[in-house]
Amino acid sequence: MGLQEYVVRRILQLVFTFWVFVSILFVLFRAAPGDPTSMFVTQGMSPEARQQTIERLGLDEPLHVQYLDYIGQLLTGEFGTSFRYNEPVWDIIVVKFWNTVLLMGTALVVAYLIGITFGSLLGWYRGSKFERGGIIVALMARSSPEFWTGIIVLSIFSFWFGLFPSGGMRSIGATTSGGFMTRYVNWDFAYHMVLPVLAGAIYYMATPTLLMRNTMLDVLKADFIEIKKAEGLPEHQILFSHAVRNSVLPLVTVIALVSGKAIGGSLIIETVFNWPGMGREMVQSINYNDYPVAMGTFFLMGSIVIIMNFVADLAYGILDPRVQYD
Repeated sequence: MGLQEYVVRRILQLVFTFWVFVSILFVLFRAAPGDPTSMFVTQGMSPEARQQTIERLGLDEPLHVQYLDYIGQLLTGEFGTSFRYNEPVWDIIVVKFWNTVLLMGTALVVAYLIGITFGSLLGWYRGSKFERGGIIVALMARSSPEFWTGIIVLSIFSFWFGLFPSGGMRSIGATTSGGFMTRYVNWDFAYHMVLPVLAGAIYYMATPTLLMRNTMLDVLKADFIEIKKAEGLPEHQILFSHAVRNSVLPLVTVIALVSGKAIGGSLIIETVFNWPGMGREMVQSINYNDYPVAMGTFFLMGSIVIIMNFVADLAYGILDPRVQYD
């Protein structure tokens, strides 16, 4: 099977995966305990008024009709109307989406810059105390829960030294309206993002660090490295211009998987640092039984994970011609 046939098959599998995913979402939220109309029931609300609310939300329809309506909305790019805000779901979650993507995307970039550099040095200085200490640090960072790492970062840089704010995305009274540039391209936003990015980078740097180290160990055994040493090239040139360049390929493919995991697992970081992203909105929507918003956030986060896995599969074949498809 060639690459073209493999891509077609993976696209068909991707479509099937999305159908199963959205169907499970629908069933899980409809089977969950609680009545979404309960949040509208105020003291003295008559049964007639409650019934009108149910009809307005479309909850009086049979489940199969609600399911078909939901699939139809997704196919047309609509996520319905929020029970809680009485606004289109997309208008609510699109801002939360960019908040999460910018936070976790920056954390991953920092994590990979540190991981590639640190892992390269660990592989280059194999057998030294630096390597043994570096591996311990990487494993400790990876095995520590995200909430614990976040709390430590908050304690040191916010509560002890007071260098950065303890939470939120911007200062009280700062501009929250306007376009993309107004919201995100300013010092106040970057200042509030430092600590959550640091916590995320510490947690996610272990994977590129250890992978880069292991790949470097294989590359350093290659004949061309010995040839470069025999030519008298400086160590830093051999390391970064030759060894690192030939070791970074596995990280290019793995980053797709890690990116999906990071975006999907942003809930903990957002909760610790009170960051208004998709993770926090998802939890709040579940608490209010706001099906459309909760399902919209789940769908968006799950879609990122599915698509990034798809990209990783394709990247292996495109970047490494040795890959064979059955």
